Amino acid sequence: MSISKQEVEHIALLSRLALTPEEIEKYTEQLQDIVAYAEKIQQLPLDEVEPMSHAIRMTNVMREEDAVGKMLTNEQALANAPDRADPYFRVPKVTDPA
Repeated sequence: MSISKQEVEHIALLSRLALTPEEIEKYTEQLQDIVAYAEKIQQLPLDEVEPMSHAIRMTNVMREEDAVGKMLTNEQALANAPDRADPYFRVPKVTDPA
């Protein structure tokens, strides 16, 4: 599959981009290279490869202090609240002056 100049111009129009003829030529070549690379990847035998969300393995690094401990009850959390509307903290209304 190849990308034509007309397709690049159409994409530019949809994106509201004003491209010069040189930019259209440049982006056409770059998009053709990208599509050619994607076609190469499609030829790889990936049936045995599991899908992944990240390119590298990610693990969450936790310290001992980060472990979930004893939690406050709602009443304990609100005990020293200057103003409350059970079971919530009441805070002043904040509005944008504009």
